[in-house]
Amino acid sequence: MKSPFPGMDPYLESHWRDVHTSLMTYIRDEIQRQLPADLVARVEEKIEVDGPDDIRLVAPDVSIVQDQGAVIDLPQGEFTLVAEPLVVLEEVPETSRHVKIVDASSGERVITVIEVLNPTNKLTSSGRDEYQRKQRDYIVGGINLVEIDLLRCGQHVLSADWERIPPNRRRTYMMSVRSRLRTKVFGSTLRESLPVIPIPLRRYDHDARLNLQQLIDQVYERGRYWKIDYQSEPPEPPLPPDEAVWVDLLLKSQSRRK
Repeated sequence: MKSPFPGMDPYLESHWRDVHTSLMTYIRDEIQRQLPADLVARVEEKIEVDGPDDIRLVAPDVSIVQDQGAVIDLPQGEFTLVAEPLVVLEEVPETSRHVKIVDASSGERVITVIEVLNPTNKLTSSGRDEYQRKQRDYIVGGINLVEIDLLRCGQHVLSADWERIPPNRRRTYMMSVRSRLRTKVFGSTLRESLPVIPIPLRRYDHDARLNLQQLIDQVYERGRYWKIDYQSEPPEPPLPPDEAVWVDLLLKSQSRRK
């Protein structure tokens, strides 16, 4: 079953860890079949933890939950009721994944990196700083950089300068493709399909193509996100009033909301 939305489903943002993990794999697989024989696409990952001066907005630093009193069996066979403990759940560090395309014939030289943004990249100053450091490393190293921002939360952090994008070309969802000192910017609104974007390779290679809408549809179907309760679950972050009205009418027209 397909999403009721023509493009990005805003309800997927609440499930971003799973969506992001699946999307990276599907991107790798789609790119792999288009590459020349001596290029290879791989999913790479690293652990990211925000600095102590920032408040993590994706998940709490520590969660404390109430546990029920438990009866334990002592070595002597006696039973006793122990005090009710507090169970402290440690924070799970954010895992940052990206797809990189390497030239297997020249010592695994990195040709292109594809980044799909996480909330961590956009919501906190340390997350933004870390992501922008990576951007600079890619650019200085002469690596093609493809950035895909399918999140409504947080600040704009794509390498394309927001101030240089005309207001009539700015969209809810933005993609930036940087290669050979040129940057191409793509975008779509909540009411539009996601675009097909080019994936630059070496100078003498034809670009690969990435159909973002097809990939998001794949994530939605295989992740069984058609089980989302559109009736009672609001999207996070909340929609602007005009978009909320449009979404309500859309869901009602498809019998996904009463």
